[in-house]
Amino acid sequence: MTQPSAWRPTRRRLTDTLLAALAPVVVCGLALAWLTSWVGMGNAGSPARIAVPKGRVYLPYGDSTETAAFFDVANTGGADDRLVEVTSSAAGGQITLGRHRMTGGGAATRAGVASAAVPAGRGLSMSPGGLAVTLAAEGDWREGDLMPFTLYFERAGVVRTSAVVVRPTS
Repeated sequence: MTQPSAWRPTRRRLTDTLLAALAPVVVCGLALAWLTSWVGMGNAGSPARIAVPKGRVYLPYGDSTETAAFFDVANTGGADDRLVEVTSSAAGGQITLGRHRMTGGGAATRAGVASAAVPAGRGLSMSPGGLAVTLAAEGDWREGDLMPFTLYFERAGVVRTSAVVVRPTS
């Protein structure tokens, strides 16, 4: 019975081993270089950056305590976000997001929405004829008062702001 011969490194075997080990290293290096240049050119995006520079809330009319608040939301980041909730210590009861739509004959309808998109590089502007925050006024509000609000975003988190109380005709 013959003994199996021991493995001996030959030039051919060493070359094949080196090439087999070098291929994944080169591919990883090329992928890293491509990703670095892609990020360097700004293509990787950035997280949502939310600012709420101004808000207004309507002074309740007559005996009603129900009113609406409107905010301009800016998203200067590179990712879309969503407004998912609004709270305020100055409001009583539930605060909801909703869309107002005009129907024939000058009537309006309101449909609740679970959230509102805040597109990257643009934002969201609430208005009486579109998206609004519906709430019940608590206490004695006067024109010019500042009411605290907290807006909750899916990605950006919590943004605290205030809204000035205005007459609905302003």
